[in-house]
Amino acid sequence: MASPEVPERVVQFALDKLGGLDYLVLNHLGAAPAGTRARSAQATRWLLQVNFLSYVQLTSLALPSLTDSKGSLVVVSSLLGRVPTSFSSPYSAAKFALDGFFGSLRRELDVQDVNVAITMCVLGLRDRASAAEGVRGVTRAKAAPGPKAALAVIRGGATRASGVFYPWRFHLLCLLRGWLPRPGAWFIRQELNVTAAAAAA
Repeated sequence: MASPEVPERVVQFALDKLGGLDYLVLNHLGAAPAGTRARSAQATRWLLQVNFLSYVQLTSLALPSLTDSKGSLVVVSSLLGRVPTSFSSPYSAAKFALDGFFGSLRRELDVQDVNVAITMCVLGLRDRASAAEGVRGVTRAKAAPGPKAALAVIRGGATRASGVFYPWRFHLLCLLRGWLPRPGAWFIRQELNVTAAAAAA
């Protein structure tokens, strides 16, 4: 999805092979290693293309078919799209953009009486090799089981839920962010190995 031409080919292939869409699950990502070296303009541009703009492209291309089928759009995002943390600026920016775009799109569809469900999935660190490698030595957070996260996403999409949080405690964390928008440095240091992250620069 790093190339702007790919989303059009993917949706057209699906429409040609399936004749239409009932579900569109957006669950791809481009990851950058944690640390300050990932903050360059070039790295940020690439991350925005893969983690945000390709989601927008796929959605705009698939929306007519989803509208016809009264289908569902499932957007897999990250806790870092709701709660900012240190050493993840470009990735966090892309995930925050997803929340803003799809939250606005949901309202637009509602006021136009378009029956397409949008399920936003807020997931934490999962026990995948690629995720673990990207944050090795930087975070002390424990990874959640990937199959259980996948089941939560499937269940949310099938029930047309507006939001899914996995693990569930992330819903509380997102609510707390409204009350404590700037957590103290002490709290952040409990989850991060600041020395390792700074060394990644």
